[in-house]
Amino acid sequence: MNEANSDAISSVIVPVIYLLSSVIFIFGLKQLTRIRTARRGNTLAAFAMLLAVIGTLLEIGLVDYRWILGGLVIGGTVGAIAAFKVKMTSMPEMVALFNGSGGAASTAVALAVVWQSVIEIGATVPAFAVIGLNQAVTVGLSVLIGSVTLSGSYIAYLKLQGSLNKGEPILLPARHIITLSLIIAILGLSAYFAFYAVGNVGMVILVITGISLILGVLLVIPIGSADMPVVVSLLNSYSGLAACATGFILSNNVLIISGAMVGSAGIILTQIMCKAMDRSLLNVLVGGFGSQTSTSSSGGSDEYTTVTSAGAEEVALVLEDADTVAIIPGYGLAVAQAQHAVRQMADQLEKRGTKVVYGIHPVAGRMPGHMNVLLAEADVPYESLLEMDEINPDLKTTDVAILLGANDVCNPLALTDPSSVIYGMPILNVHEARNVFVVKRSLSPGYAGIKNPLFEAENTSMCFGDAKKMIQEILNEVKLLPER
Repeated sequence: MNEANSDAISSVIVPVIYLLSSVIFIFGLKQLTRIRTARRGNTLAAFAMLLAVIGTLLEIGLVDYRWILGGLVIGGTVGAIAAFKVKMTSMPEMVALFNGSGGAASTAVALAVVWQSVIEIGATVPAFAVIGLNQAVTVGLSVLIGSVTLSGSYIAYLKLQGSLNKGEPILLPARHIITLSLIIAILGLSAYFAFYAVGNVGMVILVITGISLILGVLLVIPIGSADMPVVVSLLNSYSGLAACATGFILSNNVLIISGAMVGSAGIILTQIMCKAMDRSLLNVLVGGFGSQTSTSSSGGSDEYTTVTSAGAEEVALVLEDADTVAIIPGYGLAVAQAQHAVRQMADQLEKRGTKVVYGIHPVAGRMPGHMNVLLAEADVPYESLLEMDEINPDLKTTDVAILLGANDVCNPLALTDPSSVIYGMPILNVHEARNVFVVKRSLSPGYAGIKNPLFEAENTSMCFGDAKKMIQEILNEVKLLPER
């Protein structure tokens, strides 16, 4: 009777749970496309994952729940501590580690299948004859993509922290030849594992894993910090593809579906970000961006000669008669945690009848959607967040534009200097506003490492200092302005 019930669960209930989980995953991902529904989408996706886990446990049947409970306690504790303690400025690093964890999990599952189904039973025939052709091939893919994701994500983490060569590209001699050779070696060894290896299967799969880990390092070290948002997005796609490959190994439909969705969504987002930077994905992966810039455009403070500075009182005097204000958030906003002060200043301006909008560049900050998340945290109205294509036509008639740490995404060299490393990159046309105030700690360059002519423009004034402190000072001055 028990065995019959178990078979009934496996054949009927589990597929229904997997189907329901997959549908909820799709709805959750759909809701993540809009800021207003993103939180709900994240909750739906988490619930879908819970259903998938329950379905898997029911399918397996005989499991040691002590290990599962231990994993839940340890993983849940680590996740909760990280969620509460991580700073918003460190969120990209956390995302990179999450991607790496996904890759590590896929690799571990693939290795476990090889150990349990091939090595432990002492198989005397090649892997494809034991676990099937599809599984034997996808083991190699899962190990390759998962290991590349693991090591690549860790390098991305170090790059974002500035711990590895201060985030600058590391360009090894003949790196392309080395990378290509490693890929060929992995593919050859994967074919050998699937169709020929007998007796030495464990050594072969471990060598594949090791080479894949090295490949992940070599793929990311030549990429500079300027491209890290794209790399994080791409590694997220890799983690999904690794999960999808693992789904084929386990014949688990929900893992295949969810992994494919994550993989495809990551690729689409990566392409959107590359387009926003006017660069191809191949150009990003080749690396070296910003490692070789001309002396004339290095962006050091000694490169600027006609910079005008302004204090909070001067900014407030200009804001007094402004009908339209555009706030352009950048990484400086995240570092200073100035989003709440910005919201308070915007509220005060709106009380005076000023229209306030926010210009969001796709690659502002250090991860996809970084600025959206920050401003949503301060309950900035969703309808006030304008994408680049929406706000650019109106910047010519905007009275005041306030930049908060944004640099490369507003650099006019992208439009005027064919020799610039960012030439052709779509930017926010802030230089066209009637008055521009740039809130920055110094004249230091952005990730591209180049000069920004906007800082010397006739309509621009630099407000040197911490973004949060400066905005609070401007807010205090605006409060003292007479009513209109």
